[in-house]
Amino acid sequence: MSLPYVILGLLQQQQRTGYDLKTECFNDCIAHLWQADQAQIYRTLDRLEAQGWVSCTVEIQHDRPNRKVYRITEAGDTELRQWLQSHQIPPIVREPLLVQLYFAAQIPNLAIIQLLEQELTVRQKKLAECEAVVIPAAENSTERQQQLHHLVLDLVTRREKTYVNWLQDAIATLQSQSQP
Repeated sequence: MSLPYVILGLLQQQQRTGYDLKTECFNDCIAHLWQADQAQIYRTLDRLEAQGWVSCTVEIQHDRPNRKVYRITEAGDTELRQWLQSHQIPPIVREPLLVQLYFAAQIPNLAIIQLLEQELTVRQKKLAECEAVVIPAAENSTERQQQLHHLVLDLVTRREKTYVNWLQDAIATLQSQSQP
């Protein structure tokens, strides 16, 4: 349910095409927070336009396909502000690795360690990506917005560090046990 609000928030910062939302925002700016593919973005834009929360202007281009530029409407801005002030129910986190680990007593420690090491590699990569994020100043960005973006990035980075530390501890624990 949050994707429409993510898109509204991005359009509140500045008007964008669906392509711009994917490449400049979901791929670069907020990839560490939210993922969306191109089809999801365009379907959501169509729904937002039907609801009157965004409007679209077609820019004619002679050498390329026409561009559909989206902007948030007053109704969309009102809806976004209301959502921003509403408590969100914490999501149920589904962690396949933890479920595997929960039932893994029947396999040897070496196999579990290999699984944990694979996850450690993935999480270390994600941590490095988080640490490499540079929060760009948006067109209408304020110091307060920058501060809030940094707070969000800080939590995401801390979460990945915690996961990496836990994986390292779990691997060390299993390596120190005598069971194969």
